[in-house]
Amino acid sequence: MKKIGILHGKENSFPPALIERINSKNVEGIVAEAVVIDKVIQADPTEYAVIIDRISQDVPFYRAYLKNAALSGTAVINNPFWWSADEKFFNNALSEKIGVTVPKTAIFPSHHRPDDTDEHSFRNLALPLDFDGVFDYIGFPAFFKPFSGGGWKNVYKVYNKEDFFKVYSETGQLVMMLQENIDYEYYFRCYCLDRTNVHIMQYEPKNAFHERYVKDGATTDAKLLKQVEEVVIKLNQYLGYDFNTVEIAVRDGVLYPIDFCNPAPDADLFSVGEQNFEWIVENAANMAIKHAQEHKEGQTNLTWGKFIEASVAKTPLLAAPKTVAKKTTTAPAKAKTTAATKKKTPTTTAKKTTTTTTSRKKTK
Repeated sequence: MKKIGILHGKENSFPPALIERINSKNVEGIVAEAVVIDKVIQADPTEYAVIIDRISQDVPFYRAYLKNAALSGTAVINNPFWWSADEKFFNNALSEKIGVTVPKTAIFPSHHRPDDTDEHSFRNLALPLDFDGVFDYIGFPAFFKPFSGGGWKNVYKVYNKEDFFKVYSETGQLVMMLQENIDYEYYFRCYCLDRTNVHIMQYEPKNAFHERYVKDGATTDAKLLKQVEEVVIKLNQYLGYDFNTVEIAVRDGVLYPIDFCNPAPDADLFSVGEQNFEWIVENAANMAIKHAQEHKEGQTNLTWGKFIEASVAKTPLLAAPKTVAKKTTTAPAKAKTTAATKKKTPTTTAKKTTTTTTSRKKTK
């Protein structure tokens, strides 16, 4: 019997629904339950083939438990080693390296010194820092937020230098990043499971938390939605997350992933709505069953992204484009020139950018 365990905290809708859905499928040899931990001994295996982690970001003990479990073969979703190393500023930098457009972003040291440090701990900083250089690069208004935070905590919109320094002085020991504001026509939040399965949701981050998953204003532009799907898959394949959400703003036809480090994303029935909830429960159940069926004893069963794979193999992040040999043609000798064959100067027509009448420009 292969067990699928759900490790969760305050959530009351998604975890029990996921457990019930997995068990209702009656897949031979597979059962799901809430994870039960009575003791954690180094290098001891757990009884779970798969664990879906929904809480270790808030409980360090659970993160240690999951690493120990992964070492003995449990397929932990998401990879606890990568999750411990990952953060939003790095994600933005990686995105640029793989050709994904992201808002301009810069990082700052914490305003207050970390515990057990003094002025000598920062002797490598060129003080005063070049704040004006960063402001010229980012522009105002801008968003000021923790480089590794989540859940919209400690996120500020600053409109000028005075705003910035006032907020900066209130952030304590948080390491903060300043990010370009994107005025957008469309905004999406997308579930991505198993690095290939994408569910696109219309989203409005300005609304109250329980009203952000909106039903009006959605676009039916198939080309745009396909681009959104492709960007979401690319990001998650490089990051190696099997359960994540990606937020994307669209400005003048250009996609800007805003937030794509959400390895325990909101899946609560009362915030995402019934339709989105049904999708995530059904597809997360299928993914968990698949990972359990693919689980192999005696080896690690974690997912590692293309960034790690390329680093280990010492290969470029992006494969070089294939070179296609040009086909050589020989013109017939003594070709006659006629009015019909004279080379014409091409006419250049400017592309017209349009938006649907239902779209409204918004500011994030």
